[in-house]
Amino acid sequence: MTGRREAAPVRPSTLAWVSRHLEAGERIVGTEALHGGTTADMRRLTLGTPDGGTRGLVLRSFVDPGCAESAEDRLHRETEALTLLARTGVPAPGLVAADPTAAHCAYPSLLMTHLPGRTVLDDEGLEARVPLLARQLVAIHALQPAERPEEYAALTTADSVVVSKGADAAAWAAAIDVIREPAPPYRGRFLHRDFQPGNVLFDVVPSNPAGARITGVVDWAGASWGPADLDVAHCSANLALLHGPVWGLGFAEAYEEAGGVLAAAAGERLYWQVRDGLACSEEVEQVARPWREAGRTELTTRAVEERLDAYVTALMDTPG
Repeated sequence: MTGRREAAPVRPSTLAWVSRHLEAGERIVGTEALHGGTTADMRRLTLGTPDGGTRGLVLRSFVDPGCAESAEDRLHRETEALTLLARTGVPAPGLVAADPTAAHCAYPSLLMTHLPGRTVLDDEGLEARVPLLARQLVAIHALQPAERPEEYAALTTADSVVVSKGADAAAWAAAIDVIREPAPPYRGRFLHRDFQPGNVLFDVVPSNPAGARITGVVDWAGASWGPADLDVAHCSANLALLHGPVWGLGFAEAYEEAGGVLAAAAGERLYWQVRDGLACSEEVEQVARPWREAGRTELTTRAVEERLDAYVTALMDTPG
C-alpha cells in the first residue's frame, strides 16, 4: 500500500542478542512483521520450546534514523513502565530485555512477551468497546509509582499547528488561541500518553462483538506524569478520527462514568482537548496510514483531515 514502510530484516546481531535472553532449550523458529507501529518496527518472534511447543515474544526496534535521537529515551521509559506494570493488574507485556543504546543490537531494541488478542478498529461493536477503554484508562491513572516518570511533553504549539485546506478558519483560529495560554494547573497522574484503540488488544468473537474484553495495553514508550485530561483528550481525538467526531466528543463522559476525574472547569478541559486535537494536525498521514494498513482503506489522509476539522469545530462550539 502506498506510504507503507516495510519492516527491516532482523539483523544477525539482534537475533544473537535475543537468543541470549531465551529460556534454556528455546530457539527462534519464525519471525513475523506486526504492522501498525509508526515509530518502530515490530516483530513477533515464534520460539520453539524443548517440549515441542511454541511461545511468542515481541521485538521492537527503532530502525528509522530520524528516531535515533529519541529512541534511547523512549526505550528507557518503556522499560521503567513495564517494570512498574508487572506489579499491577494492568494487562501489559512482560519485559524480557532492553538495549536502548544498541550496544548489542543493530538498532535500539526492546524484547517483551507477546500478549493474546488483537487491535479492533472497526466501527462494529464500538458501543461495547468504548466503556472498556474508559475503565482501562481509569485503572492506569490510578497507579501510584514509587518513582514518578518524567513530566509529559506537549506535542504541539500554537505556531506548529497545520490548518488543512478547507478547514473552518474561525474555529481553528479560536482553538489555536486556546493553546497560546499557559497550561492550567492539574493533579498529576501516571499517563500512558498514547492510549488509543491502536494500542489496546481485545479478545472478541466475530459473532459477538458486544462480548469483547481487553487482553492487553501496549506501547508504553511515552509513559509520563501529567493530567488525566491529556490521556483522555488523546483517546478522544483518535476515536474522532477513526470512528467519527461524535465518538471523540463522548469519551470524556464515558471516562467519568467509569470513575475517572477530570478538570473541574470547562475551560481547563477544553485546553487539553484542543491541545491534543491540534497535535493531530501535524501528523495526519502518520496517524491514518496504520489504520489503512489494518483494513480501514476509506481513511485517506483527506478523510481524516475532514474528521479532524469537524472535531475541532465541534469542540469550539461546545457550550460552557
